[in-house]
Amino acid sequence: MKKILSIFLFSSLFSCWAYKISDKHAQISVVDKPDITKRSNNYYSNREPLLQNAFIKLPVTSIQPMGWLHEYLQRQRSGLTGNLGNISAWLQKENNAWLSKDGKGEFGWEEVPYWLKGYANIGYILRDKAMIDEAKIWIEGVLNSQRADGNFGPTSVDKNNAEDFWPKMIMLYCLQSYYEYSNDKRVIPFMQNFFRYQLNYPEEKFLKHFHYWQGLRTGDNLHSVLWLYNFTGDAWLLDLARKIHRNSNSWSNRNTMRDDKNLPGWFKLLPDWHNVNIAQGFREPATYYQLSKDKKDLQASYEVFAIIRNYFGQVPGGMFGGDEISRPGYTDPRQGTETCGFVEEMNSDEHMLRITGDAMWADNAENVAFNSYPAAVMPDFKSLRYITSPNMVLNDSKDHSPGIFNKGPFLMMNPFSSRCCQHNHSQGWPYYSENLWMATPDNGLAAVLYAASKVNAKVADQQEVQFEQVTNYPFDEELLFTFTSEKSVYFPLYLRIPAWCGKAELFINGKRENIQATASKYIKIQRHWKNNDRIILKLPMEVTVKEWKHNKNSVSINYGPLTFSLKIDENYIKKESDKTAIEDSRWQKNVDKDEWPSFEIHPASNWNYALHLPAVKNLSFKVVKKPWPENNFPFTISEVPIQITSSAKQVHGWTIDKYGLCGELMQSPVTTISPKEQVTLIPMGAARLRITQFPVAE
Repeated sequence: MKKILSIFLFSSLFSCWAYKISDKHAQISVVDKPDITKRSNNYYSNREPLLQNAFIKLPVTSIQPMGWLHEYLQRQRSGLTGNLGNISAWLQKENNAWLSKDGKGEFGWEEVPYWLKGYANIGYILRDKAMIDEAKIWIEGVLNSQRADGNFGPTSVDKNNAEDFWPKMIMLYCLQSYYEYSNDKRVIPFMQNFFRYQLNYPEEKFLKHFHYWQGLRTGDNLHSVLWLYNFTGDAWLLDLARKIHRNSNSWSNRNTMRDDKNLPGWFKLLPDWHNVNIAQGFREPATYYQLSKDKKDLQASYEVFAIIRNYFGQVPGGMFGGDEISRPGYTDPRQGTETCGFVEEMNSDEHMLRITGDAMWADNAENVAFNSYPAAVMPDFKSLRYITSPNMVLNDSKDHSPGIFNKGPFLMMNPFSSRCCQHNHSQGWPYYSENLWMATPDNGLAAVLYAASKVNAKVADQQEVQFEQVTNYPFDEELLFTFTSEKSVYFPLYLRIPAWCGKAELFINGKRENIQATASKYIKIQRHWKNNDRIILKLPMEVTVKEWKHNKNSVSINYGPLTFSLKIDENYIKKESDKTAIEDSRWQKNVDKDEWPSFEIHPASNWNYALHLPAVKNLSFKVVKKPWPENNFPFTISEVPIQITSSAKQVHGWTIDKYGLCGELMQSPVTTISPKEQVTLIPMGAARLRITQFPVAE
């Protein structure tokens, strides 16, 4: 595996093909990633001795999402994210440890920073004064809580007097976004003082002994240290980075000893099998690689990504089965992932994309964002569920263990429940929005995650420009980019070619360019840009069949970046949220329970189908395009703008099992006497009940 990954990772940097256009200084090329031998004049990026990143994150207000993504943020604002401060007990201000000057009080763990991480950024992105003002209350509480030794916020220690740093790792993200928004001069010295505290903290107690989360999620701490180093150049911060890495619960370790002798030998390959720990923690070695420059560190992150998917991720949607622990023998597509896992994977993919430039990370971020994450929440964003899976035909308040790992109502759409996900969900779409566009070391711009948007950024030598991207991607294959600037400027623009697209087409000001675009690379357009220049990028989509040979010879259906699920009629049954919540849930005593109901979702049509595929598989499918929804929200079964019809046969022995879960897949091909029928497939992200991984009928 290492040899294969090495070849994959460290392929050539510069363009494999180039084409001159009319401007004698203009050139179009196809490259693996931007030129990292240069350093940006416009944005803070990695200082020496850190390795230069392929992409540089833009400040939080640089990108304005439009279209369906803007609609999603608005629904978050008016739904659970925007109102959680009046629902969750952990967010009530009275006696809250995060608002206490000495860090004492209640509710001092991960919930406040989890929620604030996304809530504040939605406010910044939407320019919502009420949200910004509310976020500022919590930010001020944190900034005012720093003690003389540099520590801040709530402090929790174990019997050995070792501190739990995990909640503060999240809050440091909040401070970074706040600084990008406000340029508040207090933030940098505040972080310096805290990191001095960590540097001086006894090594034998650092990231040890207490709750195991912190040792597995140190990549967040490490990221913040390197972020600050790029602003200050303080050499001692690199000493802290090394200290954090050597005290981490190593994601490079492939020989973790297990007490249970019944576990398979390969279970030693990872230090932990918790879905969120993996989705969040796997990037730590790659983050450290920026300092170590040891390719083994970078390769370790790729290996973890591959290992979890090899054993538990032979399923569509970009994720893996971990509800909430990935367990040997539980590899069916009915196994799900936490909502926390979805948003942390998206965040990690965005980090990995910036560090490496490898387009596969953008592909996976889109896969999770378009196909897995949307169905984890109700369309109005007023409730969510803890676990969502590729094959999920019932959403209710019953206990489904041991079919899933946890005991309790973990499949229920409930605004009072799913404690970690209830708060951590907030980062998914705002962070995604912030990473649609990135700066490049050669003073250019890159469109790396596609969605309708405007970006205002600096290029060349501090010149401010704007690109507007008009598209309904991923539901449409055409993207229009319009350039706005007061004067002509010479710089490179990079456009990502997704892995699924073999025939990208490029038009500049109406002229088709004769490019030889290659999947998983970038089109680099280096030219003098003039006001109102227009680019059209076409990414032709076609139906493809993904075969999952290592998971019962099952199949899933893709159309471009979208995966499709069986359309199952959904019967929503309203329930009382306080009576259907997970045991550790807490809500405020004055919350209006009628305004925040829970929902069971039951199937109201047959779901137990095997696809009937002819020898030429694509002949079995018909793509049906519908008008774009007036509400600008394509993630419901009634509003999807694309459907696919397919031939299928019902499998009567495939039923809901004794655990109340979709029965496990049977080995394909499946024998059934049922007649052929035409079934409708819809985008996976719009299907809150779905069969996405199908058996194949003989």
